[in-house]
Amino acid sequence: MSAPRAPARATTSTPPRQRGRATDRPVVAKLRAICLALPEADERPSHGEPTWFAGRGKSFAMLDDHHHLAPHLSVWLPLPFGAQEALIAEDPERYFRPPYVGGRGWVGVVLDGRPDWAKVGRLIREAYLHVAPRSLAAGVGG
Repeated sequence: MSAPRAPARATTSTPPRQRGRATDRPVVAKLRAICLALPEADERPSHGEPTWFAGRGKSFAMLDDHHHLAPHLSVWLPLPFGAQEALIAEDPERYFRPPYVGGRGWVGVVLDGRPDWAKVGRLIREAYLHVAPRSLAAGVGG
């Protein structure tokens, strides 16, 4: 004879946020404008999210629209060595180490709330210069 089963525990969970809705919001339009202002920047979907590439080369910005139940809307950027740690130390509510690519120096920038768009723009420019071929990087004003 088997032991009696324990009653099932009730679980509560918050329903996941809707994905794919942020692409029409003003914050994403602003992000898109900053990225596409760079020389030969190209937007293509990657892993289901808008992603910006330096010409036909590497990605320099990727939108994270609550991917894998992330608690925020953010952009992920590949930055030079040391930048990730410095930004997270400066403001851990705004910057974070994103999953998958954080070990390679990428930094997540939370776009919810009131981001400092001038700083977001500078970080996107830095990410672009970090991955762009020299021929494209030369076209970025200082």
